Amino acid sequence: MVTITRLFDFPYYQLEKNNIPDCLVTKYDDKWVKTSTQEYIDKANAISRALLRMGIQKNDKIALISSTNRTEWNVMDIGVLQTGAQTVPIYPTISAEDYEYILNHSGAIYCFVSDDVVLEKLKSVQKNIPLLKEVFSFNEIVGCKNWTSLLTVGEDTSNQDVVEDRKNNVKPEELATIIYTSGTTGKPKGVMLSHNNIVSNVLDSSPRIPFEEGTSRALSFLPICHIFERVILYIYQYYSVAIYFAESIEKLSENINEVKPTVFSLVPRLLEKVYDKIYAKGTSLTGIKKKLFFWAIDLGLRYEPYGANGFWYETQLKIARKLIFSKWQAGLGGNLTVMVSGSAALQPRLTRVFAAAGMPVMEGYGLSETSPVISVNDVRNKGFKIGTVGKVINNVEVKIAEDGEILCKGPNVMLGYYKDEQMTNEVIVNGYFHTGDIGIIDAEGFLKITDRKKEMFKTSGGKYIAPQLIENAMKQSLFIEQIMVIGDGEKMPAAFIQPNFDFVREWAKRHHIDIGDLNEEIATNLQVIKRIQEEVDTQNEKFGNWEKIKRFELTPNVWSIDGGELTPTLKLKRKVIREKYTNLYDKIFRND
Repeated sequence: MVTITRLFDFPYYQLEKNNIPDCLVTKYDDKWVKTSTQEYIDKANAISRALLRMGIQKNDKIALISSTNRTEWNVMDIGVLQTGAQTVPIYPTISAEDYEYILNHSGAIYCFVSDDVVLEKLKSVQKNIPLLKEVFSFNEIVGCKNWTSLLTVGEDTSNQDVVEDRKNNVKPEELATIIYTSGTTGKPKGVMLSHNNIVSNVLDSSPRIPFEEGTSRALSFLPICHIFERVILYIYQYYSVAIYFAESIEKLSENINEVKPTVFSLVPRLLEKVYDKIYAKGTSLTGIKKKLFFWAIDLGLRYEPYGANGFWYETQLKIARKLIFSKWQAGLGGNLTVMVSGSAALQPRLTRVFAAAGMPVMEGYGLSETSPVISVNDVRNKGFKIGTVGKVINNVEVKIAEDGEILCKGPNVMLGYYKDEQMTNEVIVNGYFHTGDIGIIDAEGFLKITDRKKEMFKTSGGKYIAPQLIENAMKQSLFIEQIMVIGDGEKMPAAFIQPNFDFVREWAKRHHIDIGDLNEEIATNLQVIKRIQEEVDTQNEKFGNWEKIKRFELTPNVWSIDGGELTPTLKLKRKVIREKYTNLYDKIFRND
């Protein structure tokens, strides 16, 4: 019997129970191509044999950068880990400079990329990465070695005994992967996760997801370089769930209808888009159909689990599911039984309406540093409570510090930050990881996140935003005196900008532009707004797409200590500013 203690044990565990034909499924040239459990293992072993022939040593680092989730990524993951080396997954959308930093910082000696877009970005900085020996691609790209060359080299099984020896010498407590996450200093932090960190998290959180082993089908589209989706994929493997990889976010709707999944994981922003699309269709209806649609929506928004609303409500809900919500189900493939949400706060209204529609969303909570799951809802056994992130998973301890910060202890807490002992010691104190989030545990044991201790926040797409980095860059412009980045839980980062009124007046005078005399006139002048947009666009180039300021509003007054916007040391009073400009906030996020 296979005992799972290292990440590469998952496919062998699956093989022992079910050699499923559609273990990993990727679409090539408009055709879904299935890889069975046995083929998955065979290819991973071929990769391991090839890597050994290339001289890969224990603790070497191999980077993976893929624009989409795909079979090749998973084969490489297992193939690398079996040799005692470690994988360094990298977000494809970050800047070339961040590629350079991560590859140098990790000391990666090989890099596998998905496509020519990623390759070209990498090639632009490759000369600055001295340890990088070779780049391989998953797609066929002229002038780049293809990953299949390793499968060819690995066809010779004569060194499989060396692979087995390497596997046997990989200890559960040893480093498996380095996940780079945005840091407040501007340089990504390398979160070191051991085999045991991730394996324990998979085994301790998997009982929360209601799977029928060997009969479920998943669609995977969240970036696998993020530990959230990666752990979900290991959970799928543990339960022998067929894993289909979406072609892209753009083709998600098409792929859902082709695959007809029973489960997928998502971030709140995607669910918001799904809901907005459904809602827009409802508004275009007429007559009785429109009335029924909005009756069902209203019913859904009042949903409480476990029949808490009583018999009459449940009777109406059955009718709504038959007449209206069944169409929502059909639009999402017709077989969806559960969705798992993480990475950012989910709006309770969405939790309610999708649960009412018979497609409950199980919201969870965690961080890269906790591998990642700390808590998650479970629709069974009264384990689902709207507005919370569920109960803490098995073998993980959470306590609330005196200042309200959530502290986490358990086998899922990272080894530390790579090459940064000082920062590690700042966040792990007496075995407890300090999450930087404020929360409470209610009387029933449900964890609720109430605030951010730190200024970093996440958009509804699950991306971290470090406001000070962006603000400091923007303030390099002579046109911008003060700026506050906003957008916690929203679909995009935006900003309140206080112009440098004196400089703007000088600029207008030079260019013979009439912008008025009052600050209020300047803040609404279209030519001023256009000019500051140019400044924002210039600074935006320094950041990843998810960090770019998408919209801003100019404030009509000068921020000051006396006005209450600044502290005596001239730091931003963020809550004061946010409340002061509620009208501008609504203009940015609510008046689309």
